[in-house]
Amino acid sequence: MGKKNLIVGQSGGPTAVINSSLYGVVSEGLAHPEEIEHVYGMVNGIEGFLNGTTLDFAEALPGDKLEYLKTTPGAYLGSCRYKLPESLDDPVYPKLFEKFQEMNIGYFFYIGGNDSMDTVSKLSRYAEKVGSDIRVLGEPKTIDNDLVLTDHTPGFGSAAKYVATTVREIIIDANVYEKKSVTIVEIMGRHAGWLTASSVLARKYTGDNPLLIYLPETAFDQDAFLAKVEQAFEKNCNVVVCVSEGIHDAEGKFICEYDNSVGTDSFGHKMLAGCGKYLENLVRSKLGVKARSIELNVCQRCSSTMISAADQQEAVMAGKFGVQSALKGVTGKMISFVRESDDPYKLTCGLEDVNDICNKEKAVPASWITEDGSDIGEEFITYARPLVQGNVDVPLGEDGLPLFVYRK
Repeated sequence: MGKKNLIVGQSGGPTAVINSSLYGVVSEGLAHPEEIEHVYGMVNGIEGFLNGTTLDFAEALPGDKLEYLKTTPGAYLGSCRYKLPESLDDPVYPKLFEKFQEMNIGYFFYIGGNDSMDTVSKLSRYAEKVGSDIRVLGEPKTIDNDLVLTDHTPGFGSAAKYVATTVREIIIDANVYEKKSVTIVEIMGRHAGWLTASSVLARKYTGDNPLLIYLPETAFDQDAFLAKVEQAFEKNCNVVVCVSEGIHDAEGKFICEYDNSVGTDSFGHKMLAGCGKYLENLVRSKLGVKARSIELNVCQRCSSTMISAADQQEAVMAGKFGVQSALKGVTGKMISFVRESDDPYKLTCGLEDVNDICNKEKAVPASWITEDGSDIGEEFITYARPLVQGNVDVPLGEDGLPLFVYRK
């Protein structure tokens, strides 16, 4: 193909290791100067690229500064939620590829989740349609862990570690009084409950809190929930309940909709919030006990101090593997994780057709959820525990706070 340039972007919600994936792509790209002349970044994803906002990593993060990406949360390049048109005949596609040609781009990487893989799919299909030799690959990212055809996604392990750790801290705090109380922890997860399921890792022994865990994979019944809380008081007067933001009733109505008007984002997804507060009020009014709700919110995805070492290492590995694959001629694929064993934990990278991944969601298997939908089975613990292992030392500044890299 001759000497070309590489460009990489980030899209969708950040994770604690989305910049580790970026580090993997950039560092590996810079390691092949005989084939890759420049490594560029799209500022604010494909939308920013269309607006002409890019940077050169050799200038933006020279020398050791690139290393700080691995412990910097958020999306260093900035993000977007821009959806490319469904029709490949739309004029935006020739406009994009003209820009690629002007910048001598031969390798395009997009780090993101379901909607980002939709972008990778459309660009790779358009490249094939017009006979372009640009190689387009997707780097997986999402705390929701809902991408299909991969064992898990970078970002999930660190978010799961944050959730399990924070829930364990909440449990200890809730147990200080010998008086009936219910603490409801609302955790991210619209249609897939992987992150909420990770709260089961907070338990120190059988019968420990959280005594109830509810995922969007099963229908939520309010009366059954209240009865379960009453039963839980027999084990502990302080009951901790973990719920996904997307829990819904048997008709598919989100529990948060019982109390809130819910807007939608640019992709038509309902913007969920408030099921924890609704259940708090429900418990207080129906059971007459002290109740509080805690929404973990964006802290689940932006805690650099809670990065899982396993998650960080795998994110870097995926980034590097993607570049190595592109240099071998691979295009139209997403980097996947293939688990070879649980104990000892062993993982390798693979490649999957991005067209089989985009706009699909992987749910927590029904067999990993108890029959009544109120708890998580041992299979999930076996699956998730290796992903939260290890700590990462975050460099500190003179003020004692973490040192992050910022885009100027």
